[in-house]
Amino acid sequence: MQNSADQTARRFGAVNWMGLYTLAKRETLRFLAVWTQTILAPLVTAGLFLLIFNIAIGPSRPDVMGVPFLVFLAPGIMMMTVIQNAFANTSSSMVISKVQGNIVDTLMPPLSPLEILLGYLAGGIARGILIACVVAVALALVLGIVPQNITIAMIFVVLGGAFMGALGLFAGIFANKFDQMAAITNFIVTPLAFLSGTFYSVQALPPVLNRLTHLNPVFYLIDGLRYGMIGVSDSSPWVGMVVCTFATLLIGVITWHMLRTGYRLKA
Repeated sequence: MQNSADQTARRFGAVNWMGLYTLAKRETLRFLAVWTQTILAPLVTAGLFLLIFNIAIGPSRPDVMGVPFLVFLAPGIMMMTVIQNAFANTSSSMVISKVQGNIVDTLMPPLSPLEILLGYLAGGIARGILIACVVAVALALVLGIVPQNITIAMIFVVLGGAFMGALGLFAGIFANKFDQMAAITNFIVTPLAFLSGTFYSVQALPPVLNRLTHLNPVFYLIDGLRYGMIGVSDSSPWVGMVVCTFATLLIGVITWHMLRTGYRLKA
């Protein structure tokens, strides 16, 4: 009876730190076990983007916001890589568990919906931070880019991992099949990343598109990291922090509600 009471208290009362740590560790080790796919591959992809743009455009491209085009481009590609992998980490973990039928292994332990949410997010944020660090080292060695404000850069990397990690968990819960997950990635996540000032300054856009871009939280993630890395941006990084924090909390609350009600998780 005492043991049951303790489990109930840990499940619905105080934080189950051991369970939260175990889930976060599982989600982190899951991507570290295949580091060539989850760490090395994104680094190669980011390098290919920079190489292709350098070959296609060359040194004739005028400076953007007072910095060379490749230097302007690098932080955008860095953040794009971070958010895509944070999204992939949580979404793939959830949808694979559902398809294979072992999601019960996550739902049955004495973990609250918030603890499950934080456990999954820990893995997505950890993957995003690790990729950001690897890409940052490569940029420093190849392009000589040294972060101008490392604190702001890290804040936006964490916000990017948290926002897209929560969005990935939301998508993983919503999707019941891999093709549904692929559709969400192709038609929502990829356009959000590509049409957010990754490859250009939004100052070059027509007024209507400029205003629409400012409604996209991913724009503020890319712009904030760009400020932290090279000291230039299209908007205030402080406004970006507020917008990204609000967007992360909003999608986090929605995902928490889905976990609490068992939406598409329980038969």
